[in-house]
Parts: sequence; structure tokens; C-alpha cells
Amino acid sequence: MIERTFAVAALAAMLASHASALPLTPAEVAKLCGEAEGPAHCGRLVEAEQFKRLPGLAVRDGNTLRLSLFPSGNVTFDDVDTPSGGKSFALWDYLSEINAAILWTTQDDDTGFVIVQRAGGGRQTPLPAEPVLAPDRQRIATADFCAERCDNRLTVWRVSRDGVTREAAFEPAEKWTDATVRWKDPQTVLITYTREGASQSATLERRLAEPGWLR
Repeated sequence: MIERTFAVAALAAMLASHASALPLTPAEVAKLCGEAEGPAHCGRLVEAEQFKRLPGLAVRDGNTLRLSLFPSGNVTFDDVDTPSGGKSFALWDYLSEINAAILWTTQDDDTGFVIVQRAGGGRQTPLPAEPVLAPDRQRIATADFCAERCDNRLTVWRVSRDGVTREAAFEPAEKWTDATVRWKDPQTVLITYTREGASQSATLERRLAEPGWLR
């Protein structure tokens, strides 16, 4: 997951670097979250902006986020405060190509994402990092790398009407302190990463059919 212990300014910069379908620009995220009180507050600020860009997709009533489903109905997500920090949900993005909403989540000191498929009853799949959709819309990829408290794994997920399921994962031999992923084509991912101790990033290309994936 995104690193659990951070300054809010660092959070804004990191979230901005993982943009997807209808994202805010890095400058917009930095402006919104630069003075946020923490990750949950940052999510609410991004959500408020996305409500303007995605009218009718979701609404908030106090601590309850209500997401509309297709063709009808809705699903709700309730924020809960606890002595250890609590749990929160915020609308982060919408992948129109697969009719799925992306929620930013916090659980005490942990952060992550949930993909909600609006068709078929609102199936929900927790994700360790923000999903990046493949050109053929059949898969998404997540890159969960940071200095501490991350999975340090690139994961490819299969998207179908029946849900989002883990298909393959890649774990580098050396430790990476940061990484982002994008799709070169439906069968190839490009990973830009920073090796621990390195001052510059590098790029790795991996085809889904080649050896080295954990399945």
C-alpha cells in the first residue's frame, strides 16, 4: 500500500503520481491536500472535487458515502471513528470503460483502494494501490511499492462481470522504494521503479506470458 507513515504534503504528491481515468492533476491534488489534516481528510477533499466532475455517480450524507449502481440501486459505505483512528471511504475516481468506481480508503494507519463494479450488484475488491486499466479492458495492474509497510509487489488482476480476481504477481529480487505501472499493450506492462539506495529511476518491461510471474 501507499506508505502508512507520511507527511500530508508527501501524501498529496504520491497520490497525484498514480492518476487514472478521471483524475485530478498533480497540481490540483497538491493544492487540495497540501494542508489536509491527514489521509482521510485528503480523500474527502478529492471526493468533493470529483462530485463536481462525476455528477450523479455518488453522494455523501455526513459519514455515509452512497454510490449509485447500474442499472439501478445503490451501495453505501460508512465512515467509523475509533480510538485507533477508524475507517473511512472517499470517491477517488471512475473507470468508465468498465463501469467501476475507485474508492480511497483508510483503516487506522493503513491506506488503500477499493474497486466497486457498478453492474452486477456492486461487487467490491480491495486493492493495495490504485488500479491502472489495460487497453483491452480485461485487466488492471497495481504497483504497491514504498520504503516500508507495502507489499512490494506488482499485481495483475483479471476483470470480468463476475468480479476482479488476482491473476499474477511479480516480486523483484531487490527492494524497490517506489514504482508506478502503465500498460504498453494488453499483454505487456512497463514499470518505472526506484531501487533502494539508487538516486535515479529505471524502467522494466514485462510480458504477461514470460517466466517470473507468481500465479
